[in-house]
Amino acid sequence: MKIYNTLTHKKQEFIPIDPPNVKMYACGITVSGEAHLGHFLQALIFDIIRKYLEKKGFSVTYARNYTDIDDKIILKANELGIEAKEYAETMMKKIDQCMDRLQVDPPNIWLKATCSTSNIIEFINKLIVNGNAYTTELGDVYFSVDSFKEYGKLSNRNMEDAIHSVRIESDPNKRNPLDFALWKAAKPGEPSWASPWGNGRPGWHIECSAMNMSAFGEQIDIHGGGRDLIFPHHENEIAQTEALTGKQFAKFWIHNGLIKVNGQKMSKSLGNGITLVDLLERYHPEILKFALLQTSYRNDINITKELFDEAEKHMVKFHKICQEVEHRFGKTDGLYPSIDQDFNEAMDDDFNTARAISLLYSLFKEIQQKFDNNDIQAAYMVNQIKKTYSLLGLFKNSSQEVILISEKEEKIPDEIKTLLELRWKYKLEKNWDKADDLRKELEIKGYKVFDKKDGYEVKRIN
Repeated sequence: MKIYNTLTHKKQEFIPIDPPNVKMYACGITVSGEAHLGHFLQALIFDIIRKYLEKKGFSVTYARNYTDIDDKIILKANELGIEAKEYAETMMKKIDQCMDRLQVDPPNIWLKATCSTSNIIEFINKLIVNGNAYTTELGDVYFSVDSFKEYGKLSNRNMEDAIHSVRIESDPNKRNPLDFALWKAAKPGEPSWASPWGNGRPGWHIECSAMNMSAFGEQIDIHGGGRDLIFPHHENEIAQTEALTGKQFAKFWIHNGLIKVNGQKMSKSLGNGITLVDLLERYHPEILKFALLQTSYRNDINITKELFDEAEKHMVKFHKICQEVEHRFGKTDGLYPSIDQDFNEAMDDDFNTARAISLLYSLFKEIQQKFDNNDIQAAYMVNQIKKTYSLLGLFKNSSQEVILISEKEEKIPDEIKTLLELRWKYKLEKNWDKADDLRKELEIKGYKVFDKKDGYEVKRIN
């Protein structure tokens, strides 16, 4: 099995530090707002990676974190007139509920920044003693990037490029513009913790290093997250951890691509975020997973409505075939091992879910042919697909459930409802011309009307 390692910029055979044990950590969510599609993608990818490693016979301990204190969380809590802790706990609960509805399994270990402050303080103190960090008169503590000669090895950037590639925190007390905060001195009204340098709170980067250390020790096999975290977050994690231990922090660095919406990066500033709550109102979790996993995890995904609608169309078709096969042949125990072999071959190549999913089209074509010939092998193929592809979160639910949720009547906007009611009024008045004009207008707006004896039915057509 080969995995693309961001650190070496190539695919490498996966051999853990202490076979068959695997220590895996993925950066979780900063709970400053509603969970969005990017959060789901990252959680889904690393859940699948964990499960496939287990399928290969590895014993995986998987940890994720919540960043439950930062500037944005404090700002949001202040806006609502509540404590930052209360706001963070509320958001974590909501996010957990979303992930549960999306059928993404929790990690083996949950970590929270605010529960790790003693470990963080100890970590920082050792860096100061070693000469890798320094304090300021204001009570801030910074990591000195000049003290770590390999700085930039993950992102493959030199110092000059790094300075111009990200927003640098301005502080005249910093020795180097790239030096980053390990501890931030308390500001009036902010949550804070006591430390040898005065009251304050942890910087963002140190949280993950300290939580990793407390959960796993000095080294881990896999560290993951979105590609946007490579620099500066993961670069800084490497610097501070390896400066402290003198050992390689993570053997493999795995990064998933980013979400784009109609070609633009999804971001709060652009107002194009897609929340999980909104998606769950419209699509079954299997549809969302099918749509996202058609793209290799390392590539960006461009989100359009058509992406989810196409995924829904294919998955409903697949589930209808499953339903027909199961109805005809009943419960059988037979399997079709070649399906699992082909799936494993795809996943062994850097968790290639895109290739694995592409196999489904030909598989269901073959199932349909066997079904038409009354061949019980069709049932064996369906059994194997359910067993194999459940690892991706597909075909885990009853076909009836996926079909019903996908084919339920779409919520019709008030503007369309008004036009429909007016058209029906014209029909009752036998004003056929005006009724026909409204029918055409509705079609232009994406809704087709089907008249019935006792009323009408409307369906969205684009």
